[in-house]
Amino acid sequence: MINLVLFGKPGAGKGTQASFLKEQFNLVHISTGDLFRSNIQNETPLGLLAKSYMDQGDLVPDQVTIDMLEAEVDKNPKAQGFIFDGFPRTKAQAEALDAFLKEKNMSISATIALEAADDVLVDRLLERGKSSGRTDDQDEAKIRNRFEEYNLKTAPLRDYYTKQGKFQSVSGIGSIEAITERLTELINSLS
Repeated sequence: MINLVLFGKPGAGKGTQASFLKEQFNLVHISTGDLFRSNIQNETPLGLLAKSYMDQGDLVPDQVTIDMLEAEVDKNPKAQGFIFDGFPRTKAQAEALDAFLKEKNMSISATIALEAADDVLVDRLLERGKSSGRTDDQDEAKIRNRFEEYNLKTAPLRDYYTKQGKFQSVSGIGSIEAITERLTELINSLS
């Protein structure tokens, strides 16, 4: 079983690469953003709970997110592994994910960071913003603020996973195919 955490700054290509990797390695892609939207839209008990926090302007507690992830993992008992995209974002979330996976006799195989220079990512996001309609991809100041959030909260996961021998860095520069090839080689080397 292969369980991957994909992370990188906005625009690094996590979603794009996850779609290729899930097909290639028969993995289930769990995007926490999609998971939240689905639970809220379908008015599941966890979705309603998450929405109650969001409506108050509060962050959704980590345990609610973990419960959503657990429900999604449980829906896929025949999966050959999972790609976690958008979670964990903090060390506390990484510890919670490790504990949850341990209960299922699973663990993270590797954490893969897609790396690219900020200016490259800004250009990608501004281009994506032209067609996606996402307002947060149309304003360079907002984009750079998201990078700062990433640097403050998510980048420390590098140390957490490095200590476990599970951190890998892959260049997110080049064609989609070239990046996919780099990721494929790395994942094949895990087994």
